[in-house]
Amino acid sequence: MVERMTWEEIQKKYPDQWVGLVDVKYVDDDGISVESAVVKYTDKSKSDLTRLVLKGEIISRYTTPDNIFQMGMIGVQS
Repeated sequence: MVERMTWEEIQKKYPDQWVGLVDVKYVDDDGISVESAVVKYTDKSKSDLTRLVLKGEIISRYTTPDNIFQMGMIGVQS
């Protein structure tokens, strides 16, 4: 059975790793902040997940809390 979880539940269950998400619901439909989703992948590398994102099959997120940066992300400007 597929389990929908909040972003906080996903972060707690899969700490400090990349996850592939489907059926994503965003906070205020902003397209960025995940409110809840179904976790489809927890065992793939960032590269593998990126390929699936580019195909439009999933979205991916790193589960580190917002106040901690994954190596390589500090200094990235949008």
